[in-house]
Amino acid sequence: MKRNWIVLIIVLLIIALIGYNYIYQDHRNIENEKAEFSLNSSKIAQQFLDDVTSAEQKYLNKTIEVSGLISDINSNDITIEDAVFCQFSNDTDTSLKNNNTIKIKGRVIGYDDLLEQIKLDQCIIIKE
Repeated sequence: MKRNWIVLIIVLLIIALIGYNYIYQDHRNIENEKAEFSLNSSKIAQQFLDDVTSAEQKYLNKTIEVSGLISDINSNDITIEDAVFCQFSNDTDTSLKNNNTIKIKGRVIGYDDLLEQIKLDQCIIIKE
């Protein structure tokens, strides 16, 4: 009987350890990751317009590089050609202006059907 309790406690400890490691995984560092896809904003936007489900399966939670013209810029986000919304962890470069060409690396977090925009987070500006 005592042996059964010991085995049960060991099994519960193993389950707790696995659960803890699953819940508290290390955060991804997008800056150090290699982009899986590199394309311009009009191509990725067209893919989402054509078939949202397959595009999300292809790009969701992946690191990508997107290039295009800046259509809107704020303190911590940039919109590229009204199609790709890029959110930064820090404030953006103040020298950037609308209609400047830019290349950004970030993680795809989803698609906004209402605004028809691909959403990226943890973005960084790629220097060419």
